[in-house]
Amino acid sequence: MLPVTVHTFISAPREEVFDFIADLAYRPAWTNHYMREFRLEHPRSHGVGAAARYRLDAPMYRHWVETQIIDAERPRAVVEATRGGRYNRSGGEVLFELSREGQRLTRVDMTIWSEPGTPREAVKERLGSRRWLRRKSKVALERLRVIIEEHPERPLERATVASWEPRKAPRFGVSPREVSG
Repeated sequence: MLPVTVHTFISAPREEVFDFIADLAYRPAWTNHYMREFRLEHPRSHGVGAAARYRLDAPMYRHWVETQIIDAERPRAVVEATRGGRYNRSGGEVLFELSREGQRLTRVDMTIWSEPGTPREAVKERLGSRRWLRRKSKVALERLRVIIEEHPERPLERATVASWEPRKAPRFGVSPREVSG
Protein backbone atom coordinates (compact mmCIF):
# COMPACT_ATOMS: atom_id res chain seq x y z
CA MET A 1 0.00 0.00 0.00
CA LEU A 2 1.18 3.50 -0.69
CA PRO A 3 1.97 5.33 2.54
CA VAL A 4 -0.80 7.23 4.30
CA THR A 5 0.55 10.42 5.86
CA VAL A 6 -1.32 12.82 8.13
CA HIS A 7 -0.05 15.61 10.35
CA THR A 8 -1.09 18.05 13.04
CA PHE A 9 0.41 20.84 15.12
CA ILE A 10 0.43 20.57 18.91
CA SER A 11 1.18 23.45 21.28
CA ALA A 12 3.54 21.55 23.56
CA PRO A 13 7.25 20.73 23.71
CA ARG A 14 8.42 17.79 21.57
CA GLU A 15 9.56 15.86 24.64
CA GLU A 16 6.06 15.89 26.15
CA VAL A 17 4.46 14.78 22.87
CA PHE A 18 7.10 12.08 22.37
CA ASP A 19 6.56 10.65 25.88
CA PHE A 20 2.82 10.41 25.26
CA ILE A 21 3.15 8.75 21.83
CA ALA A 22 5.87 6.31 22.97
CA ASP A 23 3.64 4.98 25.79
CA LEU A 24 1.34 2.37 24.25
CA ALA A 25 -0.80 2.24 27.40
CA TYR A 26 -2.24 5.66 26.48
CA ARG A 27 -2.95 4.73 22.86
CA PRO A 28 -6.66 3.88 23.44
CA ALA A 29 -7.25 7.40 24.78
CA TRP A 30 -6.80 8.84 21.29
CA THR A 31 -7.34 5.89 18.90
CA ASN A 32 -10.30 4.00 20.37
CA HIS A 33 -12.62 5.24 17.59
CA TYR A 34 -11.05 2.71 15.19
CA MET A 35 -8.86 0.44 17.33
CA ARG A 36 -10.88 -1.87 19.56
CA GLU A 37 -9.92 -4.31 22.32
CA PHE A 38 -6.48 -2.74 22.75
CA ARG A 39 -4.27 -4.90 25.03
CA LEU A 40 -0.64 -4.63 25.98
CA GLU A 41 1.52 -7.69 25.44
CA HIS A 42 3.86 -6.87 28.33
CA PRO A 43 3.60 -4.73 31.49
CA ARG A 44 6.27 -2.34 30.22
CA SER A 45 4.35 -0.09 27.88
CA HIS A 46 6.90 2.63 27.08
CA GLY A 47 9.81 2.74 24.67
CA VAL A 48 11.58 0.19 22.51
CA GLY A 49 10.17 -3.30 22.95
CA ALA A 50 6.72 -2.21 24.11
CA ALA A 51 4.07 -4.18 22.23
CA ALA A 52 0.29 -4.30 21.96
CA ARG A 53 -2.50 -6.06 20.12
CA TYR A 54 -5.78 -4.57 18.91
CA ARG A 55 -8.63 -5.17 16.50
CA LEU A 56 -8.70 -2.73 13.59
CA ASP A 57 -12.33 -1.82 13.07
CA ALA A 58 -12.31 -1.20 9.30
CA PRO A 59 -15.62 -1.43 7.44
CA MET A 60 -16.31 -4.91 6.05
CA TYR A 61 -12.87 -6.04 7.22
CA ARG A 62 -12.06 -6.41 10.88
CA HIS A 63 -8.74 -7.98 11.71
CA TRP A 64 -6.25 -8.19 14.55
CA VAL A 65 -3.03 -6.20 14.42
CA GLU A 66 0.07 -6.56 16.57
CA THR A 67 2.37 -3.56 16.95
CA GLN A 68 5.77 -3.21 18.57
CA ILE A 69 7.97 -0.15 19.05
CA ILE A 70 11.22 -1.03 17.30
CA ASP A 71 12.93 2.36 17.42
CA ALA A 72 12.43 5.42 19.60
CA GLU A 73 14.73 8.40 19.16
CA ARG A 74 13.72 10.93 21.79
CA PRO A 75 12.31 13.48 20.97
CA ARG A 76 12.36 13.04 17.18
CA ALA A 77 10.73 9.78 16.10
CA VAL A 78 8.91 6.60 17.10
CA VAL A 79 8.87 3.64 14.70
CA GLU A 80 6.44 0.73 15.16
CA ALA A 81 6.46 -2.55 13.25
CA THR A 82 3.03 -4.08 12.64
CA ARG A 83 1.78 -7.55 11.71
CA GLY A 84 -1.82 -8.39 11.06
CA GLY A 85 -4.48 -9.76 8.80
CA ARG A 86 -5.05 -13.41 8.07
CA TYR A 87 -2.37 -15.55 9.75
CA ASN A 88 -0.36 -12.38 10.49
CA ARG A 89 0.87 -12.32 6.89
CA SER A 90 0.49 -8.56 6.41
CA GLY A 91 3.36 -6.45 7.60
CA GLY A 92 3.87 -2.74 7.88
CA GLU A 93 5.17 0.20 9.84
CA VAL A 94 3.88 3.26 11.61
CA LEU A 95 6.26 6.22 11.87
CA PHE A 96 5.69 9.23 14.11
CA GLU A 97 8.03 12.12 13.29
CA LEU A 98 8.13 15.10 15.63
CA SER A 99 9.67 18.37 14.53
CA ARG A 100 9.94 21.67 16.36
CA GLU A 101 8.03 24.46 14.61
CA GLY A 102 8.49 27.08 17.31
CA GLN A 103 9.43 27.35 20.96
CA ARG A 104 6.30 25.49 22.12
CA LEU A 105 4.88 24.15 18.86
CA THR A 106 5.44 20.61 17.60
CA ARG A 107 4.52 19.21 14.21
CA VAL A 108 3.54 15.54 14.37
CA ASP A 109 3.66 13.55 11.12
CA MET A 110 2.16 10.06 11.20
CA THR A 111 3.00 7.78 8.26
CA ILE A 112 1.42 4.34 7.92
CA TRP A 113 2.24 1.77 5.28
CA SER A 114 1.63 -1.92 4.90
CA GLU A 115 2.00 -4.80 2.51
CA PRO A 116 -1.10 -6.99 2.08
CA GLY A 117 -0.36 -10.61 2.89
CA THR A 118 -3.18 -12.21 0.89
CA PRO A 119 -5.02 -11.37 -2.34
CA ARG A 120 -8.18 -10.73 -0.29
CA GLU A 121 -6.40 -8.03 1.72
CA ALA A 122 -5.06 -6.47 -1.49
CA VAL A 123 -8.62 -6.21 -2.84
CA LYS A 124 -9.86 -4.63 0.41
CA GLU A 125 -7.04 -2.11 0.18
CA ARG A 126 -8.09 -1.13 -3.34
CA LEU A 127 -11.74 -0.80 -2.25
CA GLY A 128 -11.09 2.12 0.07
CA SER A 129 -9.23 1.05 3.18
CA ARG A 130 -6.56 3.66 2.44
CA ARG A 131 -9.07 6.55 2.48
CA TRP A 132 -10.69 5.14 5.62
CA LEU A 133 -7.29 4.85 7.34
CA ARG A 134 -6.34 8.43 6.40
CA ARG A 135 -9.62 9.78 7.76
CA LYS A 136 -9.39 7.85 11.05
CA SER A 137 -5.71 8.71 11.53
CA LYS A 138 -6.42 12.41 11.06
CA VAL A 139 -9.13 12.21 13.73
CA ALA A 140 -6.72 10.34 16.02
CA LEU A 141 -4.06 13.05 15.72
CA GLU A 142 -6.67 15.70 16.43
CA ARG A 143 -7.73 13.82 19.57
CA LEU A 144 -4.06 13.55 20.57
CA ARG A 145 -3.71 17.32 20.16
CA VAL A 146 -6.73 17.99 22.36
CA ILE A 147 -5.51 15.63 25.10
CA ILE A 148 -2.02 17.13 25.24
CA GLU A 149 -3.06 20.78 24.97
CA GLU A 150 -6.13 20.76 27.20
CA HIS A 151 -5.12 18.21 29.89
CA PRO A 152 -8.58 16.70 30.50
CA GLU A 153 -9.70 16.52 34.10
CA ARG A 154 -11.01 12.98 33.88
CA PRO A 155 -8.45 10.17 33.81
CA LEU A 156 -7.41 9.00 30.36
CA GLU A 157 -8.34 5.56 29.11
CA ARG A 158 -5.38 3.20 29.50
CA ALA A 159 -4.68 -0.22 28.06
CA THR A 160 -3.78 -3.09 30.35
CA VAL A 161 -2.20 -6.48 29.94
CA ALA A 162 -4.86 -9.15 29.46
CA SER A 163 -5.39 -11.02 32.75
CA TRP A 164 -2.62 -9.03 34.48
CA GLU A 165 -2.21 -9.67 38.18
CA PRO A 166 0.24 -7.30 39.92
CA ARG A 167 1.27 -10.00 42.42
CA LYS A 168 2.68 -12.00 39.51
CA ALA A 169 4.79 -9.09 38.27
CA PRO A 170 8.12 -10.40 39.62
CA ARG A 171 7.58 -13.49 37.46
CA PHE A 172 7.83 -11.23 34.41
CA GLY A 173 10.77 -9.22 35.74
CA VAL A 174 8.67 -6.19 36.65
CA SER A 175 8.10 -4.59 40.03
CA PRO A 176 4.38 -4.16 40.90
CA ARG A 177 5.15 -0.52 41.82
CA GLU A 178 6.68 0.10 38.39
CA VAL A 179 3.38 -0.40 36.54
CA SER A 180 0.85 0.70 39.15
CA GLY A 181 0.56 4.32 37.86
